[in-house]
Amino acid sequence: MSKQELLGVYKEQSAQLTQALQKMDDFHMQVYEVAVQLREAFDAGNKVLIAGNGGSAAEAQHFSDEFVGRYKADRPTYPVTALTADGAVLTCIGNDYGYEQVFARQVEALGNEGDVFIGLSTSGNSPNILAAAQKARDKGMTVVGLTAGKGKLRELADYLIDPPTEFNPRAQELHLHAIHLLCEAFEPDNVGKLTL
Repeated sequence: MSKQELLGVYKEQSAQLTQALQKMDDFHMQVYEVAVQLREAFDAGNKVLIAGNGGSAAEAQHFSDEFVGRYKADRPTYPVTALTADGAVLTCIGNDYGYEQVFARQVEALGNEGDVFIGLSTSGNSPNILAAAQKARDKGMTVVGLTAGKGKLRELADYLIDPPTEFNPRAQELHLHAIHLLCEAFEPDNVGKLTL
């Protein structure tokens, strides 16, 4: 592939993102609704469990890092656990129960009624995310799905964040944007703006 051909591919990819960014009103409302649910959970003393696979696993850990650490300003910590972070637990469950159960077993162990489970799956059909979402529902937790407009996770989720794009790479990029918008909602100057 020539330099010009590759630059053309880059331009096409950026155009997909630009096109999605022109249709963000519903996306912003979805993020706002999830932010309100998170605030309700935190105010009630509950926590968030979050999981994804591959790049979505990295985004899940990024989400927990920002809430337990900080996003921009110093502020109180928030109880968020990424179920992707403990290699010993993941390999134990994967070995003994199968990879489909690596998150559901953790939800069973750590989740309580009133907690929130966030599952990231661009396909909306990741078996281990679906199993965890079902376990969360069984335990009376709120389920949030970050998808790409498709899949069974949409049926299990109480709240969805669906980027306005049909392209999975763009959806993952906008999932990260959603994570940063959720972080923004909990900045000291903004958290009071979340109407409960």
